[in-house]
Parts: sequence; structure tokens; C-alpha cells
Amino acid sequence: MKSIDRYMARLIAVPLFSTLIIAAMLLVLDRMLRLFDFVASEGGPVSVVWRMLANLLPEYLGLGIPIGLMLGVLLAFRKLATTSELDVLRGVGMSYGRLLRTPYFYAIALALLNLTIVGFVQPWARYNYEGLRFELRSGALGASIKIGEFTNLGNRMTLRIEESHEGGAELRGIFVRVARPNGGWLAATAERGQFLGTDDPNTIIFRLTNGTLLHDQPGFRTPRVLSFSSHDLPIDLPKFGNFRARGGRDLERTLPELAIIGRDQGETPETRASARANFHFRLVEVATMFLLPMLALALGVPPKRSTSALGVFLSIVMIVTYHKVNEYAEAFGSLGRVDPAIALWGPFLIFAGLVFWMYYTIAHVPGGQPIGALERVFDKGLKALVRFLPGRRRREKRA
Repeated sequence: MKSIDRYMARLIAVPLFSTLIIAAMLLVLDRMLRLFDFVASEGGPVSVVWRMLANLLPEYLGLGIPIGLMLGVLLAFRKLATTSELDVLRGVGMSYGRLLRTPYFYAIALALLNLTIVGFVQPWARYNYEGLRFELRSGALGASIKIGEFTNLGNRMTLRIEESHEGGAELRGIFVRVARPNGGWLAATAERGQFLGTDDPNTIIFRLTNGTLLHDQPGFRTPRVLSFSSHDLPIDLPKFGNFRARGGRDLERTLPELAIIGRDQGETPETRASARANFHFRLVEVATMFLLPMLALALGVPPKRSTSALGVFLSIVMIVTYHKVNEYAEAFGSLGRVDPAIALWGPFLIFAGLVFWMYYTIAHVPGGQPIGALERVFDKGLKALVRFLPGRRRREKRA
């Protein structure tokens, strides 16, 4: 029997981890393009994109793990069924319940992993992601100066650079204007320039070479003009506001924190309802994983003499649809009009009832096939579609 468990484990592992990796890569690539555009428009360093993607990965795994488990178990049973190995195993007395032992080992391990991710890792990752977005918008990550455009450094300084060489170490064609608190201002143009650090982390030196300086104060009759070969212009770096504390949104709170807020009578009813809705949403998503092996078995075993892949398509539709239903139930429960536990666990019980019926039909009803009717409709529709294809119709006329 242990050899059967090892065989099942290998059958499940390959599609499970392949699906997980592919799903994560597709989601990351989709978000990567938008993050590159966002970082480029904010003038931030490219390296921050990888940090933001790393903080989004737990969120993607929260949905990718259930899909990977579903497809891994489904494709394993489908392979057993289409190669007649399932008939052999059933013939030697192995029940479907016994065959589900290894899938449930996977389900328990992945459910604990998913609970850790959505309950504790994802809130901190989401907060770090929002913090990076804030720093990009405020310029605290060291926004780059765009060549050929006017750039504001703080509220009092405007800078424009025509050319940049040697990775920004040598700047050419410089215009800079600095406003003084007393109403005066200073403007300069220079052939070259270079930023230099100082002992004060809040101040840098902008060394200008071969240029003209224009200085005006409220007491001056006319602005003073000065030509220079070298001039050091101190620049006070702008002070950036601190990012908000963690917990500004429910997604940034861990499961214990949501439970405490949901029972805290000092919070507003809306806050308590929102925290409870998000708490139950995460638990329902994890609890659903224990239903997936039975659902995968019911959808993965096609009818006799059939190789239709309808079950694979239907499994993805059911998981995504149920996930969207849970999101709607969470939003509805957070309004406080209905108890969040009822709003989230009600659809779960309905989904669980459907899964148990499908499993009971295929495991305990002789010749039972929970999606047999759909398979027949799908097969007839596919044959009708093939019959009316242009190429097929031309071949029939020639015959």
C-alpha cells in the first residue's frame, strides 16, 4: 500500500508544483509591467520593482496554492482513469476513500502553509508594499532627476539638466533656481555639475563649474550677477513624512489582530464588521482546501470511453467563481447588514454540500458520474461544432 501512496504522491506533485509556479509567474508578469510603468513615472530606481513584486508574492500564493492543489489531484486521478489504472486499483479492493489518503496529506500540509501565509505573512508583505508605494510617491527612495525636464527638489528648488554622463557622475547644461524663505532667490547656470555628499545626511553639495550666478534679495535694487569657475551650492534634502502605522486596512492585520478588533466594543460597528468579515474570509478560503481533493476526484474521473477534459475546465471555473462569491460576501458582511459569519460560511456550506454530493455520486452510486449529463451535452455540442466547420462541409460536398 505504501507503494501506491508514493505513486500517487509523484502523480500529484508534478502538476501541483508546475501549476503553482506557472500561476505565480503569470500573475507576477502581469503586475511587473504595471510596476515598471509606475516606478518609471515616479522616477524611482528600477530595483524597487523586485522588492514590490516580492511583497506581492504571498498574495498570489494565497490563490495559487488552492488552484495548484486542485489541478494536481484532478490530473492525477484523470491519468489513472484514462490509462485504466484506476479500474485495476478498484478491482483489487481499493476504495476512493483509500485513494484520497495521499491527496489529503497534501491538502493538510498546503492548508497549514496557506493559513500561515494569509494569516501572518501576507499582512506584513502588503504593508511593506504600500510603504514602498508611499516612498516612491514622496521621493524618499531617491527619485531620479529626469534629463531635459524641470525637476522640483522639495518646495524651494527647481533643477534642469541637459545631459548626464558616467551614470550621473558628470552633469552638463545645468540650470538651478533656489527660493529663499525671506522672499529672495538664487539662480545659476553652469556648464558642468556634480553632486557631492557631506557629513550631514540631510544636506548635499551641488558643485557647479564654469557658470553664472544670479542673486536677488528684498533689499537689493537689482539682482547681483557673478561669473564663477567653481561654486558649491548646498542643498537641503526635502523632509518626507512618515508612512502610516500598520493596520490602516484589514489586509494589513494578522488573524489574531482581526479577532481582537472584531470583539473590541470600543471600535465602531463598521470597523468591527469589516474586521470580522475579513477574518472569516481568510478562514473560509483555507477551509475550502479540505474540500478540493473530493471535488478533484469527482471532476477528474471522466465517463467510460471518454477522454473529455471538461472536468479540468469546470474545476477552474468553480474555484474562481467560488472565490469571487467569497469576495462579494466579505464586502457585503463588512457593511454590517448581515452577520459576517453567516455571509461567509453560508456559501461555504452550500459549496461543501455540492462537493459531498458529487463525491458520493462517483464513489458510492454504481455507475454514478456527477458531471455525466454535462459531459454528454459537451460532447454533442463539440460534434455539432465540428460538423459545421467550413473545412468539414467542403469535404462532405466533394464526397
